[in-house]
Amino acid sequence: MKGVSDNNAQNNKQIKGNKENLKKPLQVLHISKKETVQEKEELENEKNNSPETFKTELTATKPRLIDDKREVEINSKNESLNNVGSAYEELNRPLNFLDASKEFPLERKVDEFDFDESAFLEALNANEPIGTAGETITGKVIATESDGLYVDIGGKAPGFMPKKECGLGVITNFKEKFPNGLEMEVLVIKEQNADGMVTVSARALILRQSWEKVSNSAKNGELIDVLINGFNRGGLTCDVDGLRGFIPRSQLEEGKDHQSLVGKTLKVAFLEVNPESRKLVLSEKKASLVSKFANLKLGQLIEGEVLAVKPYGFFVDLGGASGLLHQSSLTKGSIRSLREIFVEGEMIKALVTEIDLEKGRIGLNTALLENSAGELIIDKQTVMDEASERAIKTKTLFDK
Repeated sequence: MKGVSDNNAQNNKQIKGNKENLKKPLQVLHISKKETVQEKEELENEKNNSPETFKTELTATKPRLIDDKREVEINSKNESLNNVGSAYEELNRPLNFLDASKEFPLERKVDEFDFDESAFLEALNANEPIGTAGETITGKVIATESDGLYVDIGGKAPGFMPKKECGLGVITNFKEKFPNGLEMEVLVIKEQNADGMVTVSARALILRQSWEKVSNSAKNGELIDVLINGFNRGGLTCDVDGLRGFIPRSQLEEGKDHQSLVGKTLKVAFLEVNPESRKLVLSEKKASLVSKFANLKLGQLIEGEVLAVKPYGFFVDLGGASGLLHQSSLTKGSIRSLREIFVEGEMIKALVTEIDLEKGRIGLNTALLENSAGELIIDKQTVMDEASERAIKTKTLFDK
């Protein structure tokens, strides 16, 4: 019995083990069967929906003359099948973008959009950048940093002013000099960046205004006083409203010991003013000449000493300045030699007919004092004695 029971136990274990081994293959076979059935169904659907199937159905279906309703029904089915087939061919046709513009117009007119012109212009104005290079803007200081200032100029972002652009020279007590809320006029030197911030400068604005002022003074022939702050081999340097001016040694009244003039004030005139090249050249000699010319007017009768006789005329001393009495302005008559009329050291009277400040030249005339041609050669003394009365008669010539 014990042997039988052991055999039965072994058989049970074997059967149980076989059952366990059979479970997994059965489960796998069951899944594979489902997938196979599903694949068959998908193949059947693709086959039924293919264009060849449509064509087969079309050719296989032949309408029979049963009645009118049946015929209409068959024709409508055939027509719908033809439409489906042509649509399928249309989908499979490759795209041609050259033909697409003809068959599928993509262009739309402005009128087809909901376009609001006023809103569009308002958006443009809102995004319009504030501050173009060279523009002068008034703003307020809103923040002070170690490297510069932030100035509210009315844009979407404040303007930034580097410390070196805050003024001329070295600035001390930076935060005290530029407190928050301080209103100041600045010049835009760099247009806005990606953040909408522009770079502004007070220094550039001061210099531009100085060049404008100097240019106007030069055009008007004005004289200015300057303080000499340096020297070099070529001349002296000075400050003119924040601009660096230069006085060549040749334009000094006393140029031998020019370095001794440092710290002194000189009266000078403008020789050259060029903002683009930042060139400002001044002259003490010209200023002295202009001062002497300041009391002269066209048509004025002057009296002076003949300094020199030249082949082309006489140089006459006018009290610090010299005038030229050219031979063409001496007399209306013919002369063989200039010395027949005047000699060096002789005091004469003449009319001022030309004043050229740029060239430093004064033109004189005695021919206008004659009552007849050559009178100065025949009766020079009478012409000189009556010069004052005769000068009045010529006044109308210079009033134009």
